[in-house]
Amino acid sequence: MAMRPNIGVPAMSRRAKRVLIALVSLAVLAVLWLQFVGVFVDWLWFREAGFNEVFTTQVLTRVVLFAIAAVLAGGVVFLSVLMAYRSRPVFVPTGEVDPLAPYRILVTSRPKLFSIGLSVAVGLICGLSAQANWQTVQLFLHGGNFGTVDAEFGHDVGFYVFKLPFIQLILGWAFAGIVLAFVAVALLQYLFGGLRLSGPGRRITSQAALQLSLLVGAFVLVKAVQYWFDRYALLFSNRGGTFTGASYTDVNAVLPAKIILMVIAAICAVGFFVGAFLRSIKLPAIALALLVLSSVLIGGVWPLILQQVVVNPNAITREPEYIQHNIDATRAAYDIQDDQINYVSYDAQLTGDPRAVVSDNETVPNARILDPNILSPTFIQQQQLENFYGFPDQLSVDRYTVNGVTKDYVVAARELNAAGLAENQRNWINEHLVFTHGNGFVAAPANTVANGYPDYTVSDLSRQGDIPVTEPRIYYGQLTTDYAIVGAEPGGTPREFDTRTTNYTYTGAGGVGLGNIFQRLVFATEYGDANFLFSSEINGNSKILYNRDPQERVRKAAPFLTVDTKPYPAVVSGRIVWIVDAYTTAQNYPYSQNVTLSEATNNSLTERGAAQGQLPEQVSYIRNSVKATVDAYDGTVTLYSTDDADPVLNAWEGVFPDLIKPSSDVSEELRSHFRYPQDLFEVQRSLLVKYHVGNPVEFFNNAGFWRVPNDPTVSDTVVAPQPPYYLQVQVPGEEGSRFELTSVLTGFQREFMSAYVSANSDPDDYGKLTVLRLPTDTQTPGPSQVQQLFKTTQEISSLVVLATQQNNSRVIFGNLLTLPVNNGLLYVQPLYIQGQQATTSYPQLSRVLVWYAGRVGVGETLAAALTNAASKAPVQTPDTADGATTPPQTLPTDTGTTSSSSTATLTPPADAGAALAALDAASAELETAKTSGDLAQIGAASARLEQAVNDYLALAGTSLSAAPQTPTTSAGG
Repeated sequence: MAMRPNIGVPAMSRRAKRVLIALVSLAVLAVLWLQFVGVFVDWLWFREAGFNEVFTTQVLTRVVLFAIAAVLAGGVVFLSVLMAYRSRPVFVPTGEVDPLAPYRILVTSRPKLFSIGLSVAVGLICGLSAQANWQTVQLFLHGGNFGTVDAEFGHDVGFYVFKLPFIQLILGWAFAGIVLAFVAVALLQYLFGGLRLSGPGRRITSQAALQLSLLVGAFVLVKAVQYWFDRYALLFSNRGGTFTGASYTDVNAVLPAKIILMVIAAICAVGFFVGAFLRSIKLPAIALALLVLSSVLIGGVWPLILQQVVVNPNAITREPEYIQHNIDATRAAYDIQDDQINYVSYDAQLTGDPRAVVSDNETVPNARILDPNILSPTFIQQQQLENFYGFPDQLSVDRYTVNGVTKDYVVAARELNAAGLAENQRNWINEHLVFTHGNGFVAAPANTVANGYPDYTVSDLSRQGDIPVTEPRIYYGQLTTDYAIVGAEPGGTPREFDTRTTNYTYTGAGGVGLGNIFQRLVFATEYGDANFLFSSEINGNSKILYNRDPQERVRKAAPFLTVDTKPYPAVVSGRIVWIVDAYTTAQNYPYSQNVTLSEATNNSLTERGAAQGQLPEQVSYIRNSVKATVDAYDGTVTLYSTDDADPVLNAWEGVFPDLIKPSSDVSEELRSHFRYPQDLFEVQRSLLVKYHVGNPVEFFNNAGFWRVPNDPTVSDTVVAPQPPYYLQVQVPGEEGSRFELTSVLTGFQREFMSAYVSANSDPDDYGKLTVLRLPTDTQTPGPSQVQQLFKTTQEISSLVVLATQQNNSRVIFGNLLTLPVNNGLLYVQPLYIQGQQATTSYPQLSRVLVWYAGRVGVGETLAAALTNAASKAPVQTPDTADGATTPPQTLPTDTGTTSSSSTATLTPPADAGAALAALDAASAELETAKTSGDLAQIGAASARLEQAVNDYLALAGTSLSAAPQTPTTSAGG
């Protein structure tokens, strides 16, 4: 590049230059050191965990992408700037005041620095952006076929999932490079007068016009290529509104428009190139106007007219073909095809004797009366042992075989919880070198209690319960968020707290060595803590344990997987391991319905912050193709393939050949603890409410749609779907009980039950979905209706009054379980009592509530509740429409003949005595209404009873409570 003499740029003194160079050098070194530390710490972790292949593949792919993008983008900008600088006007016409003169002087005084610096900056930005797409590139290189073709173009689905995203990425990079070059050239030409916005004469020189026309022509040519591939993106369109995929308008208007616009764009590109060499801007201007006008008319106006005039008035005849494509693709993408689901017609009997249910030998004996979402405070109070131990706020449910009997257990690991340390225990030594691990596995049979509390079986350092553990120490867990430094010199005194009488020294394989000063400096930088350098407690055998959360370890080991939010502990071969479900996902499955994971997996627990939610990742394909285990003692992460037919997993196995073990390596004991994952189940049920309908016309009309009912057990301020529950049940048509993940589905905008869906977790039939379809001509009460009956039953309302009046306690309604049994449906709900002082009291099971064949029963045990229900007369359930979770809370219109009990609810009672009398009167009125069978009378009486209960509780200074709303770190149940 030609050099011009320095014109008027003040020179810096030598001292100032040295200071500036030193400061810049220090800043650069600091940034580079911090970047190096981050990468080096990651490399140490991957090496320790045995996943060098994952680290090196990621880094190499990122580096190559960075280099390619940086060189190409920087090179294009450099050449463009070089050409623009060399073709700048020799004379720059200016006025008396030229605000651009200082900038021209700066550029002309250091042209190499300017051009190279600008190119390097652009290259760095583009390189950093490109390297983040390493997964897209690897899937393009290793992706194969799905064996299924799309309904419009006949391409294999693998083209859309693996190839098309990479092509779109390349086109995006091309657009970015051309736009950056255009901006650089335009600014430089404007700076030197080759491009002017005002003034006499030509506004643009021929050299500037040539260069800018070539760049615009290249942009339009790339746009023509993009139009071609945009045709395929129509299969992900949401124009249809209710379904994803190409609609009638997309196929008959937008698709032809893309082809026409592609041709027009190609012609316009030629026009720009010809105009550039003819040194004329007229032809490029005409081409640009033609492209813009055709894009508006053909690509925008015409599809809009067709949609409004042809499709909207006749959608029921125009859209069914495309809705059918969406139904078929969605079922395949989410594994909910008819051949994957066993649909069973289940004529749930609404009459029968609850005593007959007691004789059931499969489902009823296993009915869970412990609620894992409520009992964490009870576990903490009774099994914590030390203040620095803890349990997740939401416990898990698993099954174990003890003495030859398999049953559900509520389980938890007694983990280290540093947040529980007292102030006098808080110092660097204690937090990182002494209190390093948890201790023990705690379980309780889900179907029994001892004096209202869990009947624990515990295995830890001091005892062995029915589920023996050979290594109960827990160095890796959900509550373990900080690092620990372990290890001691041979013969040294153990330092880590183990029990009140003994200390311990970690001997596991996990951890990164701190034996040399360099690695201590690295971790001192990483954690901002100089104690790594100066503490004499760190020796040559010391190791640091970090990234100790099981989910985090799985995410790092397999960054291409979406991790389930409900890891759970299990005892396998005497060791505590965390089982973590993981998913392969895709966003470009043609015609498949788009799902946002955070929305599909939302329920009453995640809504109120009581359970961890999924990220807002949008997918159109998902498989639970990987099960991961994390050893609680040494942190070993093991990944197992559970779906060899998954094309996405097969592609990643091509990227990381040695990362995932085959399913044949899973031991039988470990397999017996695999659960059907809750996040996947919630995604599938969110789709099944619609996609069980196979007829596109019925689908369009919402005919036969279901919905996931709201959870009736939470407070009125939380309106969110009921979570699914793990239960040991016998599904009709199956032999014996199975460990199932279950959920109730109600009618669309109704509360009556329409279906019951379950997913089998037993090894022999793992993943088998069963849907019990209830008759449409009967009204089987749904969860909200049964919950309302429970709340307004006299025995229960009296219990609430007794608990709040005499014991200053609150009542907690536990999870409302639905069990298919004896050709009917049995609802079971535990009722807990907890004192108002939550820090010193904890939930205790008080009663078991049941509903069966129209009868409500209450008892201290399930059998007692069923016997109590048998003594009651059946009651009818009022409908609650439009998704309401309680009957209408309105009183009858006053006609001058209102009963005394009705009148009593209109005027709030003056004191607790009057409120109690009103409560008794309302309870008696409801019992009378139930025997009448009049739905309106029952609904009004129910409303009056709830009003009376609320009036009494308001005067008593308390309220009917839902489950505790405390933050949580895990989920289960």
